[in-house]
Amino acid sequence: MLEQTIGAVGPLDETAMTAARDRQARLTKPAGSLGALEDLSVRLAGLAGACPPPLPEPAAVVIFAGDHGVHARGVTPWPQEVTAQMIGNFLAGGAVVNAFARQAGATVTVVDVGVATPIPGVDPTGVPAAAPGAGGEPASGVGALSSRLVTARVRPGTRDMTVTAALTREEARAAVETGIRVADELITGGVGILLTGDMGIGNTTPSAALVAAFTGADPAETTGRGTGVDDVTYQRKVDVVRRALRRHTPDPTDPLGVLAAVGGLEHAALAGLILAAAARRTPVLLDGVIAVSAALAAAAFAPESVGAMVAGHRSAEPGATLALRHLGLDPLIDLGLRLGEGTGALLALPVVTGAVRVLHEVATFDAAGVAEK
Repeated sequence: MLEQTIGAVGPLDETAMTAARDRQARLTKPAGSLGALEDLSVRLAGLAGACPPPLPEPAAVVIFAGDHGVHARGVTPWPQEVTAQMIGNFLAGGAVVNAFARQAGATVTVVDVGVATPIPGVDPTGVPAAAPGAGGEPASGVGALSSRLVTARVRPGTRDMTVTAALTREEARAAVETGIRVADELITGGVGILLTGDMGIGNTTPSAALVAAFTGADPAETTGRGTGVDDVTYQRKVDVVRRALRRHTPDPTDPLGVLAAVGGLEHAALAGLILAAAARRTPVLLDGVIAVSAALAAAAFAPESVGAMVAGHRSAEPGATLALRHLGLDPLIDLGLRLGEGTGALLALPVVTGAVRVLHEVATFDAAGVAEK
């Protein structure tokens, strides 16, 4: 499945991109006045192979969740059980991602790809019980915009990457292919844009390791404060990333090996989601540092997959900026966010839709009878 997906990733369509540039030049506005939105519309036309490209709707945010053995190294003050507890909150409709998804009209799919502890309100078969919203009341709008759980657990969290590889190659492949399957299901069901989400206490530590491995940057540059750790914990976190990289010396030309050595199950699944979106010529709107570190792996598997990626925002985590620079992507918004879950991507979604809607709805000078300069 992985090899077939990689083989289906192709370049952007130059004919469609030329048509989009020509149309932008004829619309009733000064040339270039929409800045980055014009470039984005051209790239989305190239991805779709059509001008104008389809409107990016409906939208689906996919939250891949997993735990991390490196949590035992004291890289975060948050207990590991919070991963499972937050999944319960997602399913209840009470998290920030749910609020933003309702505002954006997006569905939320939560994928347990490697959670280490039981999920509240979910029986051992992975079926969620009926869950109330925040404060014990039904969350507003949840009935219309569903949150669903997909149970695809490869293993109950990764191993401690400072001691051994976080995953075997087979486990890393299984997680990548989980992401591919979820993306294929959603796109086949009519979804027009995928948004990346994540949940995993401690997952900014493997993200920092992935960014360092793929970009060659020093761990002190790629590692941030995650959930807001103090100075002592931050220095410990940098040291943990450095030790893991020294132990494994991951090869950036072997993305599956990098994911196995220092990645997380959610990182691997996100890489698969991105690859499948690119293979299906569907845009994927990236969230924060977890997503862009996974995007580095996707680009290492298939460089042309970058054509399907849209950087939703610039995370406050320093590794995110390094990863975006390596990918050649400019973020659409910069609000100092560092929550994850898919929140930044959801806030950027109207910008993407607006960029495409201009090509659909704005009149040309000739059609509107407006004089050109």
